[in-house]
Amino acid sequence: MRQIAIIEAPSVLGLRPSGVQDLPTALLDAGLLDHPGAVRGGRLEAPPYEPERDPGTGVLNPGAIAGYSVLLADAVGDALDRGAFPLVLGGDCSILLGNLLALRRRGRHGLLFLDGHTDFYQPAAEPLGEAASMDLALVTGRGPRLLTDLEGRGPLVRDEDVVAFGFRDSAESAEAGMQPLPAGLHAVDLDAVRAVGAHAAARDAVARLTGGASAGYWVHLDADVLDDAVMPAVDYRRPGGLSWSELESVLRTALADERATGLDVTIFNPRLDPDGGIAARLTECLRRGLSALTGQGSSPGGEEDGPLP
Repeated sequence: MRQIAIIEAPSVLGLRPSGVQDLPTALLDAGLLDHPGAVRGGRLEAPPYEPERDPGTGVLNPGAIAGYSVLLADAVGDALDRGAFPLVLGGDCSILLGNLLALRRRGRHGLLFLDGHTDFYQPAAEPLGEAASMDLALVTGRGPRLLTDLEGRGPLVRDEDVVAFGFRDSAESAEAGMQPLPAGLHAVDLDAVRAVGAHAAARDAVARLTGGASAGYWVHLDADVLDDAVMPAVDYRRPGGLSWSELESVLRTALADERATGLDVTIFNPRLDPDGGIAARLTECLRRGLSALTGQGSSPGGEEDGPLP
């Protein structure tokens, strides 16, 4: 059984202290650590948050994000060196930089980007300077060099090694002036997922990520890829999204391949989930997805797990 190293990365440097920093505690309290093979992999506290945009880059906390990314890369790298599967609990989406820096130190890797937004803003178009709306742009080398060329290794991932999956913000981002996704980056919006089904779409995404020269791929999960009707506990809500069962299918498909290298979970805000019910559902969905990684295909009672409603 492959060990799953749960790393707590409660950084809000790329967003604001809205409550997403409580995500690790909420999911651990909901039983994520009870998953077979799961162990604590450490906790990295972020440096103090500065609410003013940096005048040189137009981004909030760019130096702090860069420094935190290096420390997170070290922690993820330690897990990889032990043969463990890193499961990083954010925080906001800017933690993606540290996760991919850990992989970039080890060669060429891909990215399965599960997010309700494309997060491809440039600082001039992002109204608040939040790196959490720029993370896909930054890891592909677009934006201030302080964040796009960490340790001189930028870009952290090539366009052709990325699949953006399940997003539904195309009209909004175009109206806001976000730079377009590059032609080489494979984009599968929510409508495209629904056209073929979540399982088939995920299978195609994995085939693309494993068909080239990369050594493996990271899975980034922003909770707002889920349908707003079942995941209202996020800061930037949009109608629509994946169902619990669709996300479970995508995660199982993505993590069943031995080249899946790690997973992060971001943006779920426990302060918008006062009774803990959404945290429990998200934890159960993650555990069912992770079952593909650990080979646990059955529920504790011995019956095959069914999809979440």
